[in-house]
Amino acid sequence: MSLLKQKNVINSALNLEEILSNLPEYSGNKWLSKSLKTFIKIVQKDKLDSLEWKILSATLKDLEKGFSIFSEYRHCRKITIFGSARTSIENPEYQLAEEFAHVVTTLGYMVLTGAGGGIMEAGNKGATANNSFGLNVKLPFEQSANSYIQNDPKLIKFKYFFTRKLFFLKESDAIVLFPGGFGTQDEAFETITLCQTGRQPPIPLVLMDKPDGNYWHSWHNYICEHLLAGGYIQPEDTQIYTITDNIQTACETIQQFYRVYHSCRYVKDLFVVKVNYDLTKEQIERLNIEFQDILIKEKIELIPTPKKPKEGNISLPQIGFYLQPRKFSRLYQMINVINTFPCENSPYCPPQYR
Repeated sequence: MSLLKQKNVINSALNLEEILSNLPEYSGNKWLSKSLKTFIKIVQKDKLDSLEWKILSATLKDLEKGFSIFSEYRHCRKITIFGSARTSIENPEYQLAEEFAHVVTTLGYMVLTGAGGGIMEAGNKGATANNSFGLNVKLPFEQSANSYIQNDPKLIKFKYFFTRKLFFLKESDAIVLFPGGFGTQDEAFETITLCQTGRQPPIPLVLMDKPDGNYWHSWHNYICEHLLAGGYIQPEDTQIYTITDNIQTACETIQQFYRVYHSCRYVKDLFVVKVNYDLTKEQIERLNIEFQDILIKEKIELIPTPKKPKEGNISLPQIGFYLQPRKFSRLYQMINVINTFPCENSPYCPPQYR
């Protein structure tokens, strides 16, 4: 068959309208249509070599596995634990990670780890397989799944680091980092970068050390002496994370973050923040005064709660404003102020805060 004939056959077989007309009614048809258009465009251009097709195919497989497993736990709060695979069971960091993972499960959280040894093993052990996930990645060394998550249906084996990282961040309501090597440092800097630039919704980020340890304090000193002093970051960027060696402090930091603040998203250009409490006019005015610098235009205002929220959304009070694109670190400061407002008598307030 000639090349021209082959392309004609492909174009005929990939008639988008025909494909969509044969699909059952689906809530995500809009996004399915966009995805199919992209895929058809790739095929029609016929410019991918075998390695690129392999990357595309493996990426889709990774995404399918992650979406499928996490879909059943969509409404569960989750905490990711990062740290060295080489931390031995005798190390105080291992014991701290194990205890922390156990404590947060009693607070209603599930735990995500990389499923390997060291800190990851401690996290799965402390949380138990029932309350944890393992996001493994295929490596030529040191990355077989630990015995505490091995053979569990919530163990996901990824081909690529980037798809694995996507799910760590997408599924996490908090991230806790214990000391580690290049991988842990990469995870720390990438998480902070995504939070600073707004590519990751605001979440609490805790840097956890052994009692009287200086791993993260030394790291923080480097940030201040070189990045902050050099003008490469703003002072508020260092407030994205909390350094502690105390499990109670780590848990309180995470719990406090969701006391009044619930979540946020963009609705076109409007930045919408959901809260567990109807903010008063006085409180909103305070936010407008203290955080005027984060606004592009107009003011922070209450916006009507949808009577029929979209699937997966929760009907909670909302505020909306037009956010300056370089002010996501200041947004953390605003969330901290919002979380000081009394919400004990609010019907939306989570039970643990009443």
